Amino acid sequence: MGAHYCPICRQTTFNGKKHIFGKTHQSRLRLVLVKFIEKVKEARRTLNKPEVEKFDCTQHKKTFWCYCCGLEVERNVTDGKMTVLHGGLLEHMAVPEHKKNTHKFWWENKADPKLRDKVIITQEETEKFKAEVAKVLETYVEKEDEYIKQQAEVIQAQEKQRQELLESLLERDAEPETSNGPNGTEISAEASVSSQGTSWVANQQAGSSLFDTMVDAQQQGLTFIGHQDSSNSGNVHTGAVPPWLQDDPLEGSCKSAAPPEIGPSVQEFLRQKEQEKLRKLPPNRVGANFDHSSHTDANWLPSFGRVWNSGRRWQSRHQFRQEEGQKNRAKKRRKSWVEGAKKAKMTDD
Repeated sequence: MGAHYCPICRQTTFNGKKHIFGKTHQSRLRLVLVKFIEKVKEARRTLNKPEVEKFDCTQHKKTFWCYCCGLEVERNVTDGKMTVLHGGLLEHMAVPEHKKNTHKFWWENKADPKLRDKVIITQEETEKFKAEVAKVLETYVEKEDEYIKQQAEVIQAQEKQRQELLESLLERDAEPETSNGPNGTEISAEASVSSQGTSWVANQQAGSSLFDTMVDAQQQGLTFIGHQDSSNSGNVHTGAVPPWLQDDPLEGSCKSAAPPEIGPSVQEFLRQKEQEKLRKLPPNRVGANFDHSSHTDANWLPSFGRVWNSGRRWQSRHQFRQEEGQKNRAKKRRKSWVEGAKKAKMTDD
């Protein structure tokens, strides 16, 4: 027997067509047909009530695999603006080639004949579906037109509201200009003179230019806010240097005085940094409480005694053993004396 490839099981067998009647193939075939029939059943629900939605590239570009034809077909029908759900699947099921391939698939895989008609759509159902789709498309287009008109009305209402607000602001700004007639000029002049009388009298001797400017402004119905001398300095339109790039005139007068320091000095910063390092060390370490500010002689050294000062190692070893022997003898005497005291006490009792 030659090799036989089974597209349902996705494997090559050498048993010929015996593989088709096996339990493995039949169980796999039933599972495939259940999934395939579920997709077709979901599409059949839209035969009498087609669904049209706005095109969404993330949802309406899905495909499905037709096991009977061995092809990948578009599930929906779309023109880039609106989508007929399951239109591609229903259209493919009504093609005569699909019907022919379905009969062949059922014969080759020995599937249940009762399930064959569930994956085939007749020509009458297709014609009915197309008529329903045409009606639904008309209603969808009408709804879209109404929605566009509503959105246009909302935009026009917002634009009208903005225009009215702008006109009201312009009218409010124009009211002070119309109210400043001959009488209004006199009233504004008197008010400005009375409010600035003290400062004007104090600066009267400085020159008559300030007074002339103030009087001219009052005759025009304007309020004088002060004289600004811009003869020496320009602005951004004349190509002048910005104020933040100009030299400070106060710097030349106080060159001798050092500028005040902001924040801690460098020495304080280094001292604080050293303290932060010492804070991480254990507090009970050797030399933690040593006073580094104390003054000692340059020839001073710590006296550890024995071999560190004089003598040899064997001398220090003998001295250490002699001291240890004296300590042990003292401990033995103390222990024997305590034991003798206990025995004497016991005999007295």
